[in-house]
Amino acid sequence: MKYTNRSKAVLVLKDGTIFHGKSIGIEGVTFGEVAFNTGTTGYQEIFTDPSYFGQIMVTTNAHIGNYGVNDVEVESNSVKISGLVCKNFSFNYSRTNASESLIDYFKKQNLIVISDVDTRALVSYIRDNGAMNAVICTDGTPIEELKSKLSQVPEMNGLELASRVSTKEPYFFGNENAKYKISALDLGIKTNILRNLSKRDCYIKVFPYNSSYSDLKSFNPDGYFLSNGPGDPEPLESAQQVARDILADNQPVFGICLGHQVLALANGIPTYKMFNGHRGINHPVKNLLTGKGEITSQNHGFAVSKEELEKHPEFELTHVHLNDGTVAGMKMKNKNCFSVQYHPEASPGPHDSSYLFDQFIENIKAK
Repeated sequence: MKYTNRSKAVLVLKDGTIFHGKSIGIEGVTFGEVAFNTGTTGYQEIFTDPSYFGQIMVTTNAHIGNYGVNDVEVESNSVKISGLVCKNFSFNYSRTNASESLIDYFKKQNLIVISDVDTRALVSYIRDNGAMNAVICTDGTPIEELKSKLSQVPEMNGLELASRVSTKEPYFFGNENAKYKISALDLGIKTNILRNLSKRDCYIKVFPYNSSYSDLKSFNPDGYFLSNGPGDPEPLESAQQVARDILADNQPVFGICLGHQVLALANGIPTYKMFNGHRGINHPVKNLLTGKGEITSQNHGFAVSKEELEKHPEFELTHVHLNDGTVAGMKMKNKNCFSVQYHPEASPGPHDSSYLFDQFIENIKAK
C-alpha cells in the first residue's frame, strides 16, 4: 500500500509558531493542548487513554503505525487524543497478531493527523515554551482563520474534562464471585487498571464521575478506587467530596493520577498546572519508604504542591520524581489512604510499580 501526493498540512501553536508537514489522508481541523510522549512503543494504548482527552499528541518515536493495531491493546472504547503529530507515519504494518493498519483505525474515528513534521524541533520548542493550545489543519483552511479559531479554545488550566470520558451508567468488571469488592469512581479510568484489580481477585463496580459516596457505598465494597483522567482536578468538587466522605468513613482508598490530585484537594492541599507535564514510560521515581527506585509510566499535566503536602500534618510524601523533585506519591498517616501520580498498571510501560495494587489489597485486608 502506497500513499503518494499527500496534501500539505500545518500545526499552528497558540503563540503563532507554525510547523509544516503532510496529511495522512483524513481531512479536517482539530484543536487541543499540544503535548509530547517519549515512549517508544505502546502508541495504541496512548491514543486510547482517556487521560489524553483534549490533547494533540506529539510522538517522539520516529515511526508510528509500523506494528498496526490490535483489538485487545486499548485502554478505552475509542481514540481519546484530539489529534496526532508524528515524524514517519507507517501505512503498512508487520505484526502477525495485528488486526488492521493504524490508518484504517484512524479513518474509522476520523482522527486528524499531521506527519513528516520535524518532531525533534517541535518537542524542543514545547520544552522551552511549555504546553499550549494548538490546531492541526489538513484541509487548507487559511492560517489567519485557524489563528482566530484557536484564540477561542479554552485553556487546560481550569478545564473540567472528566465528564467527557466517564461512563454514563455504572458497570461491572471481573468475576462476581471474587473475594474483594471495589467501588471505582471513573474520572477517565484505563481498562488495564480494572484488569490489574480483577487479577487480584477483585470484582469492580465502576461509577460515573459525578456519583455520590452513597452511590459508591451502595455496592458494599471492601475498598474504593479514584481513577486517572483528563483535565484540571480543581473543578471536580463532587469527586473531592466523595474522597472526603470515604476518609470520614475510614474506608480504604487508592488514587491514581487525577484521583491522586483529587485526594490532595479534598484535604486542602493545592494542585498546579505544570509547564510541560510528564508523559512517557521511562520516568524515574524513588520510593522514600523503601529507598528503591522505579521506572514508571506517567501521563499528567497537573501536580500536587510538594511544599503544601510536606506541611500537612496528616500526610506523608512517599514517592518523588527524580527528574524534577515533584510529588509522585503520598499517604495519610492515620487513614487507610494512599495515592500515586503515575500508572502502576503500566499500559504501556514497565511493571516496576505493580506492587501498588498488592499494597491496596493488603490495606483492604487490614481494615
